Amino acid sequence: MKNIFLTSSLQTVANDLAKHLDHKFKRFLFITTASEIEEGDKTWLQKDRESMTDLSYELEDYTLTGKTKFQVAEALHKVDGIVMAGGNTFYLLWKIQQAESSELIKKFVENEGVYIGSSAGSMVAGPDLYVTRENAELDPVPEINNFKGLGITDLMIQPHWGSEYFKESYLNEIMKHSYVPGYKQILLSDNQYVVDLGSEKYEIISVK
Repeated sequence: MKNIFLTSSLQTVANDLAKHLDHKFKRFLFITTASEIEEGDKTWLQKDRESMTDLSYELEDYTLTGKTKFQVAEALHKVDGIVMAGGNTFYLLWKIQQAESSELIKKFVENEGVYIGSSAGSMVAGPDLYVTRENAELDPVPEINNFKGLGITDLMIQPHWGSEYFKESYLNEIMKHSYVPGYKQILLSDNQYVVDLGSEKYEIISVK
């Protein structure tokens, strides 16, 4: 079984998600890279973090920005898992590319490291982000090399489905180019998360 958990909003499902985590997993990198160019109140980021620390997990705040692949490898060596937090998905992907850390993260997960994605962190876990594109998210990163995701799962997560805040994004952009053959896409609400069970098996869990 893989240790891959894809959430739309970690704070709303963390208590339930923790039931699936082996007690040996305690130390996590809380990767905040995607939020670095987000403006305004970032209470959502803090709440995602607190949802894990309230459960007694040890979180180290970390950014991929400015890091070399050797620094990322060293950081991963010290932890049991990654919490890839939300924000601008394509900025996050760009910084993963700059740090040459995609294969490192993939190997970390293959070696039984835990990967928990929240929103953008769930989206970047998939094989290709092109079908999830939005102009507003792409504008800050014209230098991005390609849209290839981490590929630790073959699912493409479309987070915040049903949220009034993201309604216009879905109707005006995302849904217009989401019907692309060959991609497994899941519209995930904020009270749901996906457990990747491996061998193309998944469980979608709804939290009341």
